Amino acid sequence: MTRTGSPVVEKLLAVMRSRRVATADSIPQLGPTGSVKLREVQFSDFAAVNDLKARTGLTADNLDNWHRLWRDNPALQASYHPLPMGWVLQAEGRIVGYLGNIALLYHYEGNTLISTVANALGVEPAYRASSLGLVASFYKQKGVDLFLNTTAIPAVGKIALALKAHVLPQPDYERVLFWVLKPYRFSQSVMKRLGIRPALAALGGVTGALALMGDDMLRMRRPHLGKSAAISGIKISEIGREFDDLWRRKISEPGRLLADRRADTLRWHFTIPRSVRQNQVLCCHGDGRLKGYVILRTERDCDTGLQTSKLADLLVEGDDETITAQLLVAAYKKAKSLGSDLFEVLGFPAFVRNICLGWRPYSRMFPQCPFYFRASDRSLHEKLSTAGPWYAGPYDGDTTLAP
Repeated sequence: MTRTGSPVVEKLLAVMRSRRVATADSIPQLGPTGSVKLREVQFSDFAAVNDLKARTGLTADNLDNWHRLWRDNPALQASYHPLPMGWVLQAEGRIVGYLGNIALLYHYEGNTLISTVANALGVEPAYRASSLGLVASFYKQKGVDLFLNTTAIPAVGKIALALKAHVLPQPDYERVLFWVLKPYRFSQSVMKRLGIRPALAALGGVTGALALMGDDMLRMRRPHLGKSAAISGIKISEIGREFDDLWRRKISEPGRLLADRRADTLRWHFTIPRSVRQNQVLCCHGDGRLKGYVILRTERDCDTGLQTSKLADLLVEGDDETITAQLLVAAYKKAKSLGSDLFEVLGFPAFVRNICLGWRPYSRMFPQCPFYFRASDRSLHEKLSTAGPWYAGPYDGDTTLAP
């Protein structure tokens, strides 16, 4: 946990951390109130699944995105076996539980791996004892090399462990690094969460903002470099051949497990129908070619009203630390220019996080690591049980696939 040296700042961050932890409720193990049937998802289930999501507090989807995930997904063309869209629980003639199943491609040691990602588990309270059946169906799939669950709450994590999945060995994935770009907006949000009356909240917001600004100036809490490289911005739709060239060079580097980042896959991944989130691509060129890029995802929290720019993806040839630092600074500056309240980094291996830590970010913690994996092949699973191969971040799993 980052220490600030300021009691006011520490209080603000403590509130944000405690509230974050409190939202990750465990699934209560209540018994079902009737017979429950488990079956695979069909497209005709869309409306009923969306209704279930609304009842269980999950984000709503749209039918166009279902077509994107389960008909237009590039990974489906590489699979030798038909992969389910997911599974539902039916009771009393209606859907009371759901777990989505999204196919993705990974690359490791010259091999292409078929991966599936658990998505949007939602079960009505009276039927949550049947959650095990949904998760077990996910891990029983045939023709899958790598199973991932990247957004698991603690109760789901326990089920994953019982089904022989392992926690991601990449250090500090559960620790989110962030910088406050708008101190007053941030401290006002904390006052609102505390339920303080508007008149006092305004005073508290000013006090908190002054403390944050003073702390930032004293400790230089922001990504910065003496000299920045020339960074250019493009649209997701403009991702093209030079990204394929970078990808071919990247997968020739030994030892990394990487989610597929071909140009068509990147465009598919970040082109989400009717999404309210914005994506920006920042590129760094050198020696006449693309050396690296970042993709920044910006969204607004419905509860707090805060706008956060998150590092959705980062890929650099040879893991060059100088280029990585230049792209991180560019992403930070872009977040500020977009008017975001926070700039956030989740995941990424040690060389990226160490650069970020040199700029003294604040941090918050998940209750536990939300990322679990299981490989079908025992030798592959053993290789992935160490930190070395992993390059896990928001691009992995379903974290950046939702509208």
